[in-house]
Amino acid sequence: MSAKFVNQARTQWKTEEQEDLALLTEEFHNLIVWNDEVNTFDWVIESLIDICEHSPEQAEQCAMLIHHKGKYGVKKGSFDNLRPQCEALIDRGIQATIDY
Repeated sequence: MSAKFVNQARTQWKTEEQEDLALLTEEFHNLIVWNDEVNTFDWVIESLIDICEHSPEQAEQCAMLIHHKGKYGVKKGSFDNLRPQCEALIDRGIQATIDY
């Protein structure tokens, strides 16, 4: 085996290891939707389907939990991925935040 091949293999392995470590250490946040007396169940469900890509059943369950608990983490992910979804929910008049 040539030294060049061994060095390339070590570099590739180290790069993959670094990527795996980055995934493990990436911080995950919760997209929280808050209960209010303004938005209907149907609007919240439709919004979760459209924006968060929930199934109708998942969106309905989230809406029930939001209603009964006062808030619920409807999605987990990195801040960068959740931010546009949070802003889109807010644009629809739904109270949403991202926990840290």
